[in-house]
Amino acid sequence: MTPEILHRETAYAGYLTVERLRLRLPDGGEAMREIESHGDAVAVLPYDPATGVALIVRLLRAPAFLRDGELALEEACAGMIEAEPEADAARREALEELGLKLGPLEPIGRVWSSPGVSTERVSLFLAPYAHSDRVSPGGGAAGEHEGITVIERSLATLAGDAAAGRLTDLKLLTLVLALQVRRPDLFAG
Repeated sequence: MTPEILHRETAYAGYLTVERLRLRLPDGGEAMREIESHGDAVAVLPYDPATGVALIVRLLRAPAFLRDGELALEEACAGMIEAEPEADAARREALEELGLKLGPLEPIGRVWSSPGVSTERVSLFLAPYAHSDRVSPGGGAAGEHEGITVIERSLATLAGDAAAGRLTDLKLLTLVLALQVRRPDLFAG
């Protein structure tokens, strides 16, 4: 039996939308689910192959602060896709957050961020850059109150943090591991 939506209602609409669904499941049973929607996103890990570093961001995330008292998380550069192609969104976010003008992007995949509760999919990219591609200090878009600090990390440190379970941002973890697989030469020394 194919699943079927029996009833759908909007419980909340604002920056994000929460819907309640009553579903008929493949086994014939019924279940209620709440689904959050806020659009799709991009994440990019810019890395400098000449120096063996990557640029990441550090910022306050209210949910992590609320749950665990985390003052700031280190993450891959990321943001929402507006009315634009995914690659353009990644380039825009890198310019806003990192002050970095990106050239070619290497697509890694389009993944569900939390498919049990959210409709969001994140398009992941790797992007080589050179020192001359830094065109501003970054820090985020004016008026968005992001409080972003740009951090340069060695690829070796990021790989060590990934292996030790210290990368808490799933986007960053995935991108570091993908770069290790695709460019092991960058981690050889």
